[in-house]
Amino acid sequence: MSEEQWSREREAFLSLPRLAGRLTAELIMRSPQGLDPCQDYAIDLRGNKIAAIENMGATQNQFDAVDLSDNEIVKLEGFPPLARLHTLYLSNNRIARIGAELSQQIPMLKAAYLTNNRLKNLADLDPLKSCTRLTHLSLVGNPVSKNPDYRLYAVFSLPALKVLDFRKVKQGEREAAEKKFGGKEGMKAREAAKTFDVGDVNAMTRSDAEMETEGGGATGPSPKQLLAMQAAIANAETLEEVTRLEN
Repeated sequence: MSEEQWSREREAFLSLPRLAGRLTAELIMRSPQGLDPCQDYAIDLRGNKIAAIENMGATQNQFDAVDLSDNEIVKLEGFPPLARLHTLYLSNNRIARIGAELSQQIPMLKAAYLTNNRLKNLADLDPLKSCTRLTHLSLVGNPVSKNPDYRLYAVFSLPALKVLDFRKVKQGEREAAEKKFGGKEGMKAREAAKTFDVGDVNAMTRSDAEMETEGGGATGPSPKQLLAMQAAIANAETLEEVTRLEN
């Protein structure tokens, strides 16, 4: 399915009557699905006012990627075991917690795009530690990203990480993260970093994020731009091309 066909199918779907707020098996079965620009078999569940992830067993483990952007999800949990799924698009939700069993539910998870959500503390990222295949992560627009130790903490906690917030993880960052958070002294530093207060997360609304965007704040690429970037990386023929695109 071409990107143009994908867009037409999505527009047709959005014109249908829907049960807002619930991720039902019926919604899953009639949502647009097909090859996305990265050549992943994906399902598009964006913009359905979904509050909780449920009934994902109805996907029958058919998808490489699931797009749940632009919903009202508050916790990243509720997946059955999905051995094929490796990419989650969850931008523009209200996610404030990540379930402890995520790595068991999605053992192949390698990319999670959580731009513009409500993760507040470094401790909120700890459930991702068991996602040992996670190489791409975006937390742009989350309160936690304001913590001055955020990037080094994420790099230390997620050794497989290659790209964080659309920026390649440098070797120097890995060394700095290990120096700061490694060993017995590092354990104290990790606990101290988790006490940083970024303010009241409830004050962070979607309109706030939109105002930041209008004011020039960096919130990351749009979903369409992100797919185009990923497709370009997937089609790169040399390591130099991949490096240039990821930078």
